[in-house]
Amino acid sequence: MSTPNIATMNDAQKSEYVRKAVMAKGDEIRSKHKWLVHQNTIGAMIMLISLLGMIASGWLYISGNIAWWLCVPITAIFASFLHELEHDLIHQMYFRKTPWANNLMMLTVWIARASTINPFVRRKLHLHHHKFSGTKTDLEERGITNGEKWGLRRLLMTGDNMLAVYLRPITMARATGAYIKSQNPANAREMNKLRLEQFTSYMPIGQLYYLALHSWVVIHAVLWVMAATHHSVALPSMAVQALHVLDVFAVVYMLPCVLRTFCLHFISSNMHYYGDVESRNPMQQCQVLNVWWLWPMQVFCFNFGSTHAIHHFVVKEPFYIRQWTAPVAHQVMREVGVRFNDLGTFRRANRFALTTQTAG
Repeated sequence: MSTPNIATMNDAQKSEYVRKAVMAKGDEIRSKHKWLVHQNTIGAMIMLISLLGMIASGWLYISGNIAWWLCVPITAIFASFLHELEHDLIHQMYFRKTPWANNLMMLTVWIARASTINPFVRRKLHLHHHKFSGTKTDLEERGITNGEKWGLRRLLMTGDNMLAVYLRPITMARATGAYIKSQNPANAREMNKLRLEQFTSYMPIGQLYYLALHSWVVIHAVLWVMAATHHSVALPSMAVQALHVLDVFAVVYMLPCVLRTFCLHFISSNMHYYGDVESRNPMQQCQVLNVWWLWPMQVFCFNFGSTHAIHHFVVKEPFYIRQWTAPVAHQVMREVGVRFNDLGTFRRANRFALTTQTAG
């Protein structure tokens, strides 16, 4: 592909240049690997294998064949495949002509990762995110701490979506209000419907998950403090059994969710820019964040930092294709000036301008 005079191109032309190069590479890959035409089957198999992997990891732990510290990361890796699959399902890349199958897969991957927002609600948020990424109405990115100053509070919020609301209620109320207004509700009834949709976006699966997770943390914190201060407590046998069940559930389900969520949100919230970007301009929406020391986190979010920016230029490519097109995509993205490993974003609260130092 011949390289045009980049200096004379505006951002829209640069974005189109990247898009064409990535799509051409994708077409080349498909021409060499004819089996990729079976996209629905591939998506269904990814879901099935990932679910079986999570179940097998949990069973091996419960049966005493692997330790908790091995079960948690293995399960989190399989869950990360399901998260990428959910993202593709949101863009209707699988079973587009059979909505019931798409919806069934969406429900299944939500149950497997209850720490996430209802994917049927997320679909609207995510499609809005693509149009208005990094602006004040981008509730999806704001919800995972994009735009916040870095410190202990943001660190706690990164792996826990409920804490991301509880620790900044005013900020999230304003962000939710801005998003709802951007949907241009025709009347008060539609406005209230949107408000209810956001208020119930974690119900019931997510709320039950976070109730169990926070209860587990509080119980063990209390028991630890009592042991450290030499205060013994004799729990009833039923309580001991219940706590054992909760401990097992934490290892096979909750802690993998926390690990996966933290890694994904840490990378996603820092590779997306926020606050001073133009709507519908992929050149300002993301950077490629693939610095070497982030690789331990990339493992738990399917190399998200290296490949997600490609998705903002070419939306309709499944996540596994992006891994193949990444070398070409990175080459042309560098040519047009997309940023790579702009680590200054951590001190700028994710602002795009290189001189911005404070969050607004």
